[in-house]
Amino acid sequence: MDVYRTPDERFEALPGYGFAPRYLEQAGLRLHYVDEGRGDPILLLHGEPTWSFLYRKMIPTLARVGRVVAPDYFGFGRSDKPTRIEDYSYDFHYGSIERLAEELDLWNATVVVQDWGGPIGLRLAVEHPERVARLVILNTGVGAGRAPSEEWLRFRAFVRRVGPEIVPGQLIRVTCVNDLADTVVEGYNAPFPTPESKAGVLAFPELVPTELDHPSAPTMLEVRDALTRWEKPALVLFSDSDPIFTPRAAERMAAAIPGAGPAEIVAGAGHFLQEERGEEIAARIVRFLAET
Repeated sequence: MDVYRTPDERFEALPGYGFAPRYLEQAGLRLHYVDEGRGDPILLLHGEPTWSFLYRKMIPTLARVGRVVAPDYFGFGRSDKPTRIEDYSYDFHYGSIERLAEELDLWNATVVVQDWGGPIGLRLAVEHPERVARLVILNTGVGAGRAPSEEWLRFRAFVRRVGPEIVPGQLIRVTCVNDLADTVVEGYNAPFPTPESKAGVLAFPELVPTELDHPSAPTMLEVRDALTRWEKPALVLFSDSDPIFTPRAAERMAAAIPGAGPAEIVAGAGHFLQEERGEEIAARIVRFLAET
C-alpha cells in the first residue's frame, strides 16, 4: 500500500489547535488522535472532508469533565493517507476506530458523531454496547438504498468532477452560514497539500450506499435497525441550516432511537455545526453528561 504522510510543519500554528499529537500504529499505518483531560472518555468522530481540527472549539470545555479522544481517520488530518481510492472502505474506517477503542481501553464512553462519524461511531455503539454509555448525534444519518438528499447528490457529483483538485477548506467555507477566516480555511486544508494526499476525501462519497447492492449497505442497515433498540441516553442535536441533514431529519432520528429525547436544533449553523457553534454544543454536551 502506497501511503502519504503529511509533513509535521503543515500543522504548526493552526488557530485554536495546540493539542499534542499522539499516534497508534495499526497494520503499518500511523493513526493520529488528540487525547486531552481525564475521566470517562468522550470520543469525537469527524466526517468528510474534515479532521479533529473541527472539534478544536469543543475540546477544552469537554476536557474539563472527561477524557476527550479525537482521532483523525486514515486519509485525514495527521493520520497516514493511503493514496489509492480503492484502499478505503466503510469496514476499513470502522475497523481503525474499533481498534482505537480497544487499544486506548475506552469504557463508559460518550460517542459524539457527525457526518461520516455517524455510520462509524453508531456502528461502534451497537456492536460494542459494553463500551458505550451515551450517544451525541450531530447532523448525520445511517442507512442504505437512497441518497441522503438531492443536495448530497450534487456534492458527490462535484467531488467526482473536480477530483484531486478539490480544496477541502473551501468546501467547508461554502457550506457554513457564517464567514470563516482564511487561517481557519487553511487549517482544514493543512492535511492535504498534494493530489495523492486527497484519496480519502475522494473516496468517502463513493462509500455512501445509495444503492442496496453497495458493499456497505447490509451493515449500515443492520446499524440502523439496531439503533431502534438503543435505550441508553442519546442526544440528537442538529443545526438549522444544513441542506443535507435537516431539522426534519433530526426529528426522524430522535423518534427512531428509544433512548433519545426530542431532537434539539442549534440556530445559525450549517452542516459543520462544530465549526460555527462549537462552544455552544460543548456546553450542551456537558449538561447532557450531568443529566445522564
